[in-house]
Amino acid sequence: MQGIGVFDSGFGGLTILESLQESMPEHDFMYLGDNARTPYGDKSFEQVNQYTKEAIDWLFEQGCPLVILACNTASALALRNIQQIHLKLNHGAKKRVLGVVRPTTEIIGNYSKTNKIGLLGTPATVESNSYGIEVKKFFPQVSLYQEACPFWVPMIEEHTYEDASSKIQIQKNCEALLKKNKDIDTILLACTHYPILLPIIEKIVPKEIRIVTQGDIVAKSLLEYLHRHPEMENLISKNKNTVFYTTETDIEKFKEKSTHFYKAISTVRHTNLDLNDT
Repeated sequence: MQGIGVFDSGFGGLTILESLQESMPEHDFMYLGDNARTPYGDKSFEQVNQYTKEAIDWLFEQGCPLVILACNTASALALRNIQQIHLKLNHGAKKRVLGVVRPTTEIIGNYSKTNKIGLLGTPATVESNSYGIEVKKFFPQVSLYQEACPFWVPMIEEHTYEDASSKIQIQKNCEALLKKNKDIDTILLACTHYPILLPIIEKIVPKEIRIVTQGDIVAKSLLEYLHRHPEMENLISKNKNTVFYTTETDIEKFKEKSTHFYKAISTVRHTNLDLNDT
């Protein structure tokens, strides 16, 4: 199988996978969740970089010619190093890794009329300022205001976000973001886990504020990329198959929790990211 690899620190990437499948129903996909080491958002640059390299190496070993980092933290902290150094040293020209930051920042400015955009993300994503740097390249007139949400991924992964205490925390973060500038008219959910919280967030923020998720943005960008690179498109198998792997040893636990992000998954395999296991 030479499907498109989709990698995330946990379950959030399933929201990206679903959009990719809707846009490219003929393509094969291989999903890998590093659930044993999630979340990435509170880890150091060195840890995120190492974990991400291990994941993409494993996906390449399984036959994927292209890997999508469906994780904002991995995209923000590790993608540049992987593209500029790791691929050249270890995989050559026929392997590609793409992230979610660039496709989003290429168009996010188009959503705002005030040029004041808010961002909700993990501490690592916010601290990296990858979005701030990239947005300025495409929309120098836009001011980006960022709020780190350290508790959101754990509450989503553990499915406790409907608890009263969790809703209070979500409200606290949203209000803190909006206080940074009264003219914010667009909020980017810069973590692929966060669309799960969309119904809650919509009840907190004013209705006139647009909330942007990344699934459709990444899917459209990938279609355009493959159109520009037919040599990569031709390497990807197209049998309408998707396989799932997790570093979580409890497969049933993964299957149960994944239903909050994605339709029912019948078969999941465990990997410890040993390049020799399949």
